[in-house]
Amino acid sequence: MEKKGQILDAKGIQRALTRISHEILEKNKGIEGLALVGIRTGGVFLCQRIARIIADIEKSEVPVGIVDITLYRDDLTVGTHLPILRGTELPFNVDGEKIVIVDDVLYTGRTVRAAMDAVMEFGRPRMIQLAVLIDRGHRELPIKADYIGKNVPTSRTESVNVRLTEKDGVDEVTVTEI
Repeated sequence: MEKKGQILDAKGIQRALTRISHEILEKNKGIEGLALVGIRTGGVFLCQRIARIIADIEKSEVPVGIVDITLYRDDLTVGTHLPILRGTELPFNVDGEKIVIVDDVLYTGRTVRAAMDAVMEFGRPRMIQLAVLIDRGHRELPIKADYIGKNVPTSRTESVNVRLTEKDGVDEVTVTEI
């Protein structure tokens, strides 16, 4: 893979997450009835960061959950490997709540559709919103993010790589040629 360039550095990621956090609070008029759900794995770290930012602003914590979309993927039968399940953790009742699903990159929309299916297995939220660090386009399903850190137009021959300190030891977003 040929590295094409850095899209966001650590400060850029922090600024994007701070802006997303403020937008979530503004749209939802605070944290009443609000819960955040990160998609494993990159979305979980971003979700936890957004939750910390919101807690600093509101002086109160917002419930945080994790969703594993493995069994909800529409390509589960493609290939011969067995899926690795890491589990969904929703330590709150989703019924009637405003759920914000958080992920690192929005591409075709299939991951988000799977995450919505997984959340709805646990109940009927009042609404589901979507926050992503990067929207790279190329949707295959009619899914649109409510909160976007950065729009990055890409070709299908490029890959968007989100590296986060919690997993990779560094915060950056790069685009590489596949």
